[in-house]
Amino acid sequence: MLPNSVRTPRSDDQLRDKMTATRRRVLAADDHSRILSAVNALLKGSFDVIGLYPDGRAALEATLKLQPDLLVLDVSMPGMSGIEVASELKRRGNHTPIVFLTVHEDARVLAGCLAAGGLGYVVKELMDTDLIPAVNEALAGRVYVSRWS
Repeated sequence: MLPNSVRTPRSDDQLRDKMTATRRRVLAADDHSRILSAVNALLKGSFDVIGLYPDGRAALEATLKLQPDLLVLDVSMPGMSGIEVASELKRRGNHTPIVFLTVHEDARVLAGCLAAGGLGYVVKELMDTDLIPAVNEALAGRVYVSRWS
């Protein structure tokens, strides 16, 4: 019989599997690599970041394939915006919660994001303080909007 403080390799594997199973899977898209790196750094301690994508089309395809628990999408990306991705997912019956990232402090853009199915609206300048709360609120089915001037 092993003392309680000694872990066998099998029990370590089981503990790691259990911890991984409870972490929510997040996918993010932004056309700026610096922002994607910041999102990854902010989220990786609490969530499994399963993909970082530089455009909306890649994020759409990955979402349909990987079925993440949540999406973090830049509002303005060339080719296919975050709002277009959210609208297409909604059209296809996919209800993955979405948190939008934006530089726009604009009520009309916010309204468009909410209409597309977004639950979070985080101003990039406030990501350090607002991204984690927005993700948690979206996962709980509640809306989170960054405050701006």
